[in-house]
Amino acid sequence: MRRVVITGAGTLNPLGDNVASTLDSMRSGRCAIGPLTCRDVERLQVRIGAEIRDFRPEEHFERGRLALLDRATQIALVSARQAMAQSGLDVDEALALRAGVVMGTAGGGNTTVDDNYRAVYEEGKNRVHPFVVPRLMHNAATSHIAMEFGLKGPGYTVSTACASANHAMGQAFQMIRAGMADVMLTGGAEAMLCFGGIKAWEGLRVMSQDTCRPFSRDRSGMVQGEGGAVFVFEEYAHAQARGAEILAEIAGFGMSSDAHDIVMPDLDGPVRAMRMALAEAQAAPETLGYVNAHGTATAANDRIEAQALGAVLGARLPEVPVSSTKSMHGHLIGGTSAVELLACLMALREGVIAPTVNFTEACPDCAVDAVPNVAREADVAVTMSNAFAFGGLNAVLVLRRI
Repeated sequence: MRRVVITGAGTLNPLGDNVASTLDSMRSGRCAIGPLTCRDVERLQVRIGAEIRDFRPEEHFERGRLALLDRATQIALVSARQAMAQSGLDVDEALALRAGVVMGTAGGGNTTVDDNYRAVYEEGKNRVHPFVVPRLMHNAATSHIAMEFGLKGPGYTVSTACASANHAMGQAFQMIRAGMADVMLTGGAEAMLCFGGIKAWEGLRVMSQDTCRPFSRDRSGMVQGEGGAVFVFEEYAHAQARGAEILAEIAGFGMSSDAHDIVMPDLDGPVRAMRMALAEAQAAPETLGYVNAHGTATAANDRIEAQALGAVLGARLPEVPVSSTKSMHGHLIGGTSAVELLACLMALREGVIAPTVNFTEACPDCAVDAVPNVAREADVAVTMSNAFAFGGLNAVLVLRRI
């Protein structure tokens, strides 16, 4: 079975406009949650979120091309450019046929949808821009990344709500292991901090109106954000042959379906996904040094995830750091587990575990070491990243230091 490694990473998210600035924010425990600035914010009950500040698309894309790009696709392309630059890959004609893209997104071009619904229904316009469909389609980011870098291998988009990016990265990992490709660009991106996107989430009654406090006794719900990350996954021997810097190894992937409820989490599904990922990585629970939790700060999710981790880790549960970086960058929905993978890389490469900020008091129902408020130094060789989506779809990745 072929081994798979990461040779490039890029991101644009509320904590930073590249990997270095994002990790600096994670190390310092900076919270990017603040007042929303979207149109008609006064009509919203929830008026906080984690926005990407000071991003100017015109500095990254020509005006003509911007007409084709929803904000989510812009985030994906900026991230992909950074990842490719770090990887140092030269995509020649032969590699192009063995290189592909799998991206995750929950909502695709939400901003485009919101703007054009306004135009048709509120403003009474009878025509929309001819590029509305290419902007809003879920595969837009995948297609634009493939076109920009000439990647002619497998290409598609995964949409599994909050687990989209982990599912996408897991699929890319499996494709390389199976010999279908040598290189895959993969990750996730989301931009639904528009009036309609937030109003829809309000209806679920899972949103906090003050801040995000995963695993804390006084947690009051999730806070939405925007952003994403893209990685270069590469077959190990291929990376070695060209002298690439290897950031980490993707060692295992597990996925499961709760088959239980469309919104309420279940215990069995997450347990099976975590055990599957560890088994494929041939990593005993005793080797696990850090878990980046799904950790949404909703009452049900945090309690069930803590119980699931207890089932997997047993008596070691209090010893394993389990943090949720959503407390800093918000819930990026389909792009969130891609950004969270950066915290796993930081733990493996720098020996720094990102904290769960805004934490006030331990909760008896969430008996994990949440790394409260302050980053922690530790020698970490194996990490796990959890993503558990509405609909009971679970995706877990295990990374190993190499």
